[in-house]
Amino acid sequence: MNELKLSIEQINPAVLWGPNNDHFEIIKKQYPKLKIVARGNEIKILGDDHELGIFQEKFANLLQHVEKYENLNITDLERILGSKVSNTPASDPAADKFASGEVIVFGPNGVMVKARTANQRRMVDCINKSDILFAIGPAGTGKTYTAVALAVRALKNKEIKRIILTRPAVEAGENLGFLPGDLKEKIDPYLRPLYDALDDMIPAEKLKLYLENRTIEIAPLAFMRGRTLDNCFVILDEAQNATDMQLKMFLTRMGPSAKFIVTGDVTQIDLPRKQQSGLHTALRILTDISGIEIVYLSGEDVVRHKLVRKILAAYGDIQ
Repeated sequence: MNELKLSIEQINPAVLWGPNNDHFEIIKKQYPKLKIVARGNEIKILGDDHELGIFQEKFANLLQHVEKYENLNITDLERILGSKVSNTPASDPAADKFASGEVIVFGPNGVMVKARTANQRRMVDCINKSDILFAIGPAGTGKTYTAVALAVRALKNKEIKRIILTRPAVEAGENLGFLPGDLKEKIDPYLRPLYDALDDMIPAEKLKLYLENRTIEIAPLAFMRGRTLDNCFVILDEAQNATDMQLKMFLTRMGPSAKFIVTGDVTQIDLPRKQQSGLHTALRILTDISGIEIVYLSGEDVVRHKLVRKILAAYGDIQ
């Protein structure tokens, strides 16, 4: 019987071992042929070389996860150990693939933000290989949420330095001039969906800091004029409410090390009748440009309440 000693000095033991040492007990049950003893910042494992090698590799991945996300839950253990600790069969390759391959970013308390449909997964694949992505689809298809998750992932992985989220401040039934407050207070309701998505992906205190130091900037589309947006991940939401000139202005702000995602729903245009949506033009003239991808989401991608799909169908927005 051989012995392996591992250090966990850089890790919070309370996070690693879980409440009441639940995680530690789960780990021991996954390796019944090993004797595992944890004392302070050191863990000692006794067993044969083959079992020790398997354990060392999995445990290193576990430590890496805790160090990166400062969080660990049962789902994480299942994914990292490669075996189900719940009642789900351990030999289900489809489940393992979904658990490990579809997570975009880990939110607070171990929440996993995933690409939940085929077209959401296409969004992930497209932005990995291209720098501009158009995600077009009706309400509830997760296009904005997925786009924000991709931006947060890039920030956490230090692929970019900033996230910029923007929307056209188009009045949908309300007049900005008659709303109470200063400009920020007038604009914030239009940007609320972006704040909501960020709340699911970044701890509250860290999000507050990011907003204060402008690591994450949320602003109306008009505020993009004259800027060069580089080393950042930029999302233009509700692009169907941008005019030709506004959308052209936005796309030409792109710096050499930036990623752009444009989301929109061509069935929900709130522009005055005499103004044409710039999204229609962009989708027509940019289709064949290398480096620009377009993903069309449909009713099959609706991830809100099951009635949302029926409502959209009733209004003729989807088939």
